[in-house]
Amino acid sequence: GRLYANGVPVDWKAVLAGRGARRVDLPTYPFQRKRYWLIDEAADADPASMGLGAARHPLLGATVMMADSDRLVFTGRLSIGSQPWLADHTVGGVAVFPGTGFVELAVRAGDEVGCGRIEELTVETPLILPEAGGMAVQVVVEAADGTGCRSVVVYARDENAVDTPWTRHATGLLAASGSGGSALTQWPPAGAEPVDLDGFHDRLADGGLVYGPAFQGLKAAWRRGEEVFAEADLPENLESGAFGLHPAVFEAALRALALSGAPEDDAALLPSSWRGVQLHASGAGALRVHATRLHDGDVALAVADATGEPVATVESLELRPVLAPAAARTDSLYRLVWTPVEANGSAPADAAVEVVRAGGSDVASTVSEVLEALQSAVSHVVVVTRGAVSVAGEDVSDLAGAAVWGLVRSAQSEDPGRF
Repeated sequence: GRLYANGVPVDWKAVLAGRGARRVDLPTYPFQRKRYWLIDEAADADPASMGLGAARHPLLGATVMMADSDRLVFTGRLSIGSQPWLADHTVGGVAVFPGTGFVELAVRAGDEVGCGRIEELTVETPLILPEAGGMAVQVVVEAADGTGCRSVVVYARDENAVDTPWTRHATGLLAASGSGGSALTQWPPAGAEPVDLDGFHDRLADGGLVYGPAFQGLKAAWRRGEEVFAEADLPENLESGAFGLHPAVFEAALRALALSGAPEDDAALLPSSWRGVQLHASGAGALRVHATRLHDGDVALAVADATGEPVATVESLELRPVLAPAAARTDSLYRLVWTPVEANGSAPADAAVEVVRAGGSDVASTVSEVLEALQSAVSHVVVVTRGAVSVAGEDVSDLAGAAVWGLVRSAQSEDPGRF
């Protein structure tokens, strides 16, 4: 345990072998808790009252057509607080907006301008979601070119960092919708062998992808050569009706690509570049997926609902290895710096100084004693602690002294220069 806490990789399977250890379900976040505050359902304001159009989508709030061009902009807000299911998609320990989410945004934007087919869409930069607050999102659809196609770009930035530039996360090209997709009515398919999914999500976690309940919808899989067939369901607590294709159930279905007989590290691959994406039906909460390996290593997908009726087609999907993204910086760049001072420089030369040494095992009594000393002192007071705060990386070993620091800092604000 000490080795692990200090960053040394530990093979826990070897450590626990033969000791009767077993896996147990853990909370989906560090501390189980209850909220007593109302959740702010952002975007309750009527977009029309601000001169905007309603986006009519769970991830997008409003839309506006530029007055001087045929350019369309969707705006929205992504937040773990208002969309808790997004916290269930973590890469390298941080919540990352799923690649299937960019497909959903692009399809919705394309539908608004009669371009429901994604010719191509590339995820350039991971969109990291902060633990608190949210990310402002813009989906920009440019004016049509000579062929009727429109480019689309997805931007985002911290909603509180209004002076920082926007980051471009995905770019693509939209076109008019094409023909219908393939049905998957014979299920399970003839000649396909069932695949054991026991421990599958544990292997994903070993590769850096930790999926919470919302993204653990993969229920069954079959393999026929390099073809993979899979079933995935959306959890009952999530609604799919307002989405074209809910990113969580689509992402869960894509995990079956790791079962195609390709290298094992396929489990640690994420969607990177999409081509020929067409949505045929919306609102499906249960999916059937047929994945076929292409000659260049990419994958073609046929997606159907629980009855086998076509839902979506992906002509080509490129997957890339997981790279742990840098966590979004939300903390201050300011740091506390300790500067040595002379012992006699803490009070005026002609002032009487009372020294109080604070610390002990009992927090309440220690704080009470120091408070009494501060209230009764008629001179300057120097309070001495050891191990109460971290100086140059030292451990905090005196919790009573740490509480005294909070007390004295409050006293300093009331009577500056005295304590």
